[in-house]
Amino acid sequence: MTPLRFIIVGLGARAQYWINVLQANADCRIVGLIDPLEANRTRAADQCPDAVTGADLTLIDHLQADAVLLCTPPAGREVQIEACCRAGLPILAEKPLADSVPRARDYVAMAESAGVPLMVVLNFRYLPVTRQTLRLFSDEVGQPAFSRFTYERWRDGYLPHLNKYPLTMQHPMLWEQSIHHFDLMRFVYGAEPVSIYARTFNPPWSMYADDANVSAIITFANGVITEYQGTWQGNWSVPGFEWRHDCAEGVVIQKDQFGSLGFARRAEDALTEVPLPAYRQWIDDASALLIRFVAALRGEGPLECSGRDHLHSLQMVEACIQSSRTGQAIQIADLMT
Repeated sequence: MTPLRFIIVGLGARAQYWINVLQANADCRIVGLIDPLEANRTRAADQCPDAVTGADLTLIDHLQADAVLLCTPPAGREVQIEACCRAGLPILAEKPLADSVPRARDYVAMAESAGVPLMVVLNFRYLPVTRQTLRLFSDEVGQPAFSRFTYERWRDGYLPHLNKYPLTMQHPMLWEQSIHHFDLMRFVYGAEPVSIYARTFNPPWSMYADDANVSAIITFANGVITEYQGTWQGNWSVPGFEWRHDCAEGVVIQKDQFGSLGFARRAEDALTEVPLPAYRQWIDDASALLIRFVAALRGEGPLECSGRDHLHSLQMVEACIQSSRTGQAIQIADLMT
């Protein structure tokens, strides 16, 4: 088949990974590169010498393409979504889709009205460890009843390979990191959240302008209750991660965000480690997601991680913010009215 022609909008840190992923996929070809910064355009053009570069979105209207990849910050995407919808081009957008639930709803409605497929990059769903966790529930220890999710990281937002906008955005941990974790919970537990009680805060040494810490108790429709702690400003450079699921016949414990999975039945003294395939961080997960996107555009499978599905994860972020502000548990149903 003829490769699908992609335009990349936003050529910063995340685009560097995506250029590699797209170029490695024979079903894809990069034909356009858009960024207002000349240095970003020059770097990307060196990597994609056959692509046309432009400083603004007018390139979308003048270039033959099949899809647009948005590697832009979540704030201010309205004109980008509008340009894609006007051109009838499917959208693959980096998460989060927007930095507020109402704006995200508007984008989803805009895409649906235009008949434009909209998929969000929730690449953690495609990690081998995620898929193996689901298998353990069905084949080894049964369905989970409660869990604890701990993510502790010293994220130096000034590092050159990281996007800089999270340093000044509101609730950077929630919008940029917890959104992945919340989406994973919905995916792994196969249920939607019904209530969230949370507190967000910022430690005194934080380099971020707004809250980099989140603590929450999340209740799902199937009864699973999760205790969540996440931070971008844990004051130790060694990261900490553990996701423990207590299930009908035992436990499943993930000790690294990208691997290290084990399970044990109630009476067993030690975890049984689960072999995982070799994995290239930020590459293999994005490659798997891209394959699903291409398949959906070719009519060979459903559109996964759709914009409408993404709204449920964004509502979890909004519930955390409201709960922290009010000191009350938030009912997700109240956010949908």
